Amino acid sequence: MLSVFARAFRTPDLRKKLLFTLGVVVLFRFGQILPAPGVHVANVEKCLTEAQAGDSAGLLSMIQLFSGGGMLKLSVFALGVIPYVTASIVLQLLAVVVPRLEQLRKEGQAGSAKITQYTRYLTVALAVLNATALLALARGRQIFSCRHVLLVNDDLVTVLTVVVTITAGTAVVMWLGELITDRGIGNGMSILIFAQVVAVFPAYLGNILRQSPVAFATMLVLGAFLVAGVVFVEQAQRRVPVQYAKRMVGRRVYGGTSTYIPLKVNQAGIIPVIFTTSLLYVPQLAVMLAGNTSNALIDWIQRYLVSGDHPVYVVTYFLLVVVFTFFYVSITFNPVEVADNMRRYGGFVPGIRPGRPTAEYLHYVLNRLTAPGAVYLGVLSLIPIIAFVLLRDPGTQQNFPFGGATILIMVGVGLETVKQIESQLQQRNYEGFLR
Repeated sequence: MLSVFARAFRTPDLRKKLLFTLGVVVLFRFGQILPAPGVHVANVEKCLTEAQAGDSAGLLSMIQLFSGGGMLKLSVFALGVIPYVTASIVLQLLAVVVPRLEQLRKEGQAGSAKITQYTRYLTVALAVLNATALLALARGRQIFSCRHVLLVNDDLVTVLTVVVTITAGTAVVMWLGELITDRGIGNGMSILIFAQVVAVFPAYLGNILRQSPVAFATMLVLGAFLVAGVVFVEQAQRRVPVQYAKRMVGRRVYGGTSTYIPLKVNQAGIIPVIFTTSLLYVPQLAVMLAGNTSNALIDWIQRYLVSGDHPVYVVTYFLLVVVFTFFYVSITFNPVEVADNMRRYGGFVPGIRPGRPTAEYLHYVLNRLTAPGAVYLGVLSLIPIIAFVLLRDPGTQQNFPFGGATILIMVGVGLETVKQIESQLQQRNYEGFLR
């Protein structure tokens, strides 16, 4: 990987793209530490320090991971890429039930541009809702459960200023991601998500190092093997062979080529883990908002769904990851549509008849691949809980750096970016048969 980056920096145009991407990432991180106008910075730091040692540390750890720490500091880029990711997922789900979106998805580049425009509008709407909810929690002193005032003034002008600033920051983040996609290297939003996760990663390692140097060294060694295993599984795929028959169009012969359909073991990526993590933190958020209120439902949630190491929580987490994996794969890969496209262009799987038999075969192969992929995602997501149970350290579950979401984001985005750099290097430094 290091040799790829070294060769890329020796190529002038690739060097410009890499430096442009790094510059945008630096600007993005600066916006995540820049406080919004009207925020009492000193009180926010005090509340954050108190909350990290309290009962809500798990929830704050999740918020810090997916916002790069910006949400807890009420910064200009407090929401990060969360609204955009949520909007993209919502539109993917709606494409299954809304015929208009399904038609746009089949119209090629023009349809994709229209869906991108809808994603932008939905992102801004979600940013307004998220910023308003975040500020309501901050004004009610419920985001940290501390006694300090988080805003300089509690009047309507200050509140509207913070909401507008955070919403505008989300729009700027979306624009920065598109700039990276157009002028930089890799997918812009994926690079920004990667930057958010990597930004808080050293803090997790630092906490473990201060607690126990031996545990720190052991965790680094185990983390290296874990990353290697994740890379192996993420690269694993089943290649379904496809043969295209020759056909005459005028005087030209088309087809007659062999290719394949790559079906990955982890076809769903990180989306099921994000779904499950967000869903299971809703009960913990409800308990935090309930405060000192006590009833049968709150007590049950507190006992089984908040501790994080209870067998009910572990089994629920694992089953939700498996269910969401099958659900997401089913809506993102349609075997019937793939089989119809193959038959339209004269393609077929050797030994399988075109049409419905091909769709049934692809559905069969996809289910056999999704089953181990779902188990892999479930086990990977439970690693912080397993480490917590084995080490019996209350801080492990919140500060364990090699969690499922963290590793998948770092490995997935890193591999995709390196592949794009290599492909561009091959286009510029193609070696022929003769040297």
